[in-house]
Amino acid sequence: MSIDSLIDKILDSYETYGGVNRKETENFPNRENVVSILQDLQWLIFPGFKTADSLSKENLRYETGLRVNRVITILTAEIKKAVRYLSNSTNCTTQVQKSFCFELAEKTSVAFIEEIPEIKKAISLDAQAILNGDPAAKSIEEVILSYPGLEAILVYRLSHFLYKKGVPIIPRMMSEYIHGKTGIDIHPGAEIGKSFFIDHGTGIVIGETTQIGDNVKLYQGVTLGALSVQKDLMNKKRHPTIEDNVTIYSGATILGGETVIGKNCVIGGNTWITKSVPEGTMITQSR
Repeated sequence: MSIDSLIDKILDSYETYGGVNRKETENFPNRENVVSILQDLQWLIFPGFKTADSLSKENLRYETGLRVNRVITILTAEIKKAVRYLSNSTNCTTQVQKSFCFELAEKTSVAFIEEIPEIKKAISLDAQAILNGDPAAKSIEEVILSYPGLEAILVYRLSHFLYKKGVPIIPRMMSEYIHGKTGIDIHPGAEIGKSFFIDHGTGIVIGETTQIGDNVKLYQGVTLGALSVQKDLMNKKRHPTIEDNVTIYSGATILGGETVIGKNCVIGGNTWITKSVPEGTMITQSR
């Protein structure tokens, strides 16, 4: 078979199976652009901490403004793509079509930038929780520079804002990017309170309808999941509720939308929980 014939077959597959990004089609959001937005947003939260930039009092405003304008420009374009793509897709829901239109893309991007100080406040509390809770952490700078758990929480807080605004696709692209980087899978739809602490982190899964209170600590391999993955459970509470001041040790699995872990509980490692646990309980075996 000639090279031209092989190319023809590949081009035919584009027409048959779709998913092609070109000017005359409705393009899907670009993953590289979404990742670049995340990098700029992380810089805006922690300026200079994860780049080779040499910052001074004189150039900080310029460097900040550069990233603010870049985020607004790129994010607006990617949101428009996401909405346009879904509006022409057979899988697009009426709710998305009605609640989010092209004119809101730039307003959402600007609102996102306006939210940066609040996200900065929230992630600072998360970083302090890690410093306070981990004997190995020597400084807040060490936590910011080197803890994958904090980076995963930061991307969650960024993607969660867009998710709550009704932005399709892009929040999941953000969460799956950081999932691949850190091994920590936090759905942007989860609701997570203040001073959240992830230690080690690899293998943590937090499902879409999970609710987590304040001052909660999770160790590696914890799953906050659903009892069933049936499609008809979409838009229903499928994942557990974790109330304030709960510690969940490595390998614990907590499942179900009606499962509530009460305040001040300690959940031991490798436990399997599908029923609610009263406030102040220590669990050291499966129940």
